[in-house]
Amino acid sequence: MAKSQKPKAKSLTVNETFFAIINPAAGGGHCGKRVGPVLDRLRAGGIVLETAETHATGDATRIAREAYGRGYRKFLAVGGDGTSYEIVNGLFPASSENTPQIAAVASDENSSADDQVPTLGFLPLGTGNSFLRDFSDRYASDHGLEHAIQALLARRSRPCDVLRLTHKEGEIYYTNLLSVGFAADVAALRHRRFQRLGQFGYLLSIFLCLARLNRRAFPVRFDDQGEFDSRRCLFLTFNNSKFTGGTMMIAPDAITDDGLIEYVRWGPIGRLGLIRNLATLYDGTHTRHPLAERRAVRKVEFRLDRPVDVMIDGEVLTVECQAIDVLPSALRVMV
Repeated sequence: MAKSQKPKAKSLTVNETFFAIINPAAGGGHCGKRVGPVLDRLRAGGIVLETAETHATGDATRIAREAYGRGYRKFLAVGGDGTSYEIVNGLFPASSENTPQIAAVASDENSSADDQVPTLGFLPLGTGNSFLRDFSDRYASDHGLEHAIQALLARRSRPCDVLRLTHKEGEIYYTNLLSVGFAADVAALRHRRFQRLGQFGYLLSIFLCLARLNRRAFPVRFDDQGEFDSRRCLFLTFNNSKFTGGTMMIAPDAITDDGLIEYVRWGPIGRLGLIRNLATLYDGTHTRHPLAERRAVRKVEFRLDRPVDVMIDGEVLTVECQAIDVLPSALRVMV
C-alpha cells in the first residue's frame, strides 16, 4: 500500500518584473510629463516594467500591497519622498492580510526567505528624494535621477533597514527619518496653511516657527534602560539615513543597514543661537554643538500623554507615538 503524501502548500510565483508606481502629480506635475522617456530608457536597458499611476493619497500603499500579494517583489517609486513612503507602507503593512501567501511561499521547498524581501528602486521625478542623497551627489541638479537610473541599469542593490513606529492607532514604517519638535512644526505649518506657496511657503513657515520657538519635552528612553529623558528640546529625530529636506544632513552618523536607529537631539537653543547655527544643519556639524547629542540605539520608547505632530519621510501626521524599533535588512534598495 502506497504511503500517503502530505499535500504541498500552494506556492506563489515570484515575479521578476519591476512594478513602477507613478505619482504623475509629483513635482507640480513635472513627473507625469517626464516619466515616459525615463521608463523607455530603462526598458531599452533590458528592465521589464509594469506600471500603475496614483490619483489620491494612499493609492501607492494600496497598489504596492496588492502587487506584493500577487507575487511582485521589485518595485519602483516614481515621484518624490511621499511616493516612496507610501510604497514602503504597502510592503510592510500593520495588518497581516498577506500572511497566508507569505507562509505558503516560505513552506515551499523551492522558495527561500530572500524571495520575500522586496526590492525598491527610485526615479526621483518629484521635488526630491532625501533617502537617495545618502548614495548620490546631494547637490546634483537632477535630485539624483541619473544616479538612480544607473543603479537600476546595473542591477545594483544593497540591504536596507526599515524602521517601525508603533503608535496608539497602529504602525507606520519608514526608511528615512521621523522628527518631532521644530522640524515637524515647520512641516505641519507649511502643509496646513502654505502648501500652495511652494518654497516661499516653506520659508514663511520657518520664520513663523522661529518667532514662536516652542521648545518642549518629548519623554523618551532607549533600549529599556534608565529613566525617561524629559528635558525640553528644540527637536528630536530618529533616523535611518542622513538627509532630510533634500540637502540638510540632520544625522551625519546614520547608516542605513546597521540595524540601529540614529537618534539626534538638539536642546533648548535660543532664537539667535539657532539662526547662527542654522548652516551647521546642512553640513552635519550641528551634532558638535554643546546642546546637541546623538546615539545609535535599537529601540525607542515614548511616554506621551497626547498626539503630537511628526514629520516622517517628508509626510506630516499627528499621532501618539509609543515606540520605534528596527526591521534589520528587511528591504533591498537599488542605489
